[in-house]
Amino acid sequence: MLKPMTISGLTVDPLTNSPIVILKEIDGEKTLPIWIGLLEATAIASELEGIQFSRPMTHDLLKNILDLVDAKVGKIEVCDLKNNTYYALIHFTHKGKDITLDARPSDALALSLRVDAPVFVDEKVIEKSKQIDLRAEPEDKSEQGKKWQEILESLNLEDFGKYKM
Repeated sequence: MLKPMTISGLTVDPLTNSPIVILKEIDGEKTLPIWIGLLEATAIASELEGIQFSRPMTHDLLKNILDLVDAKVGKIEVCDLKNNTYYALIHFTHKGKDITLDARPSDALALSLRVDAPVFVDEKVIEKSKQIDLRAEPEDKSEQGKKWQEILESLNLEDFGKYKM
């Protein structure tokens, strides 16, 4: 069963300094923290704060393309959680046809803010999220993956400026 949720805000994981978007159940008390990347946190925070940039960001560009081809986002669905990784779907219609696309939750949520699409979370995701292993090792053990891990781990809370909660 899908639960309607809203983006409650952003925070930073004190252990990993990773940004977290917090979803809150609309007609309830359940919350869902989703760890996201710094760029996606910036995209979400800028939209929440109403900050306009002189050039379109990636999610603004996607919205503009969807508008141009007359595609309408009907809803965003956080549909699964596997190996500490969240999965989402973007449901939209184009020329009377229903289309569903796989997406990272952070990108889907950033888009939802721009197109005013409702956000839903599958109940099984909320249940699985209670069992997340915060000590899990990163899946990408390549040299490039290690490099990115070092960069992300070296970020400070001050890097998020006014978007801290």
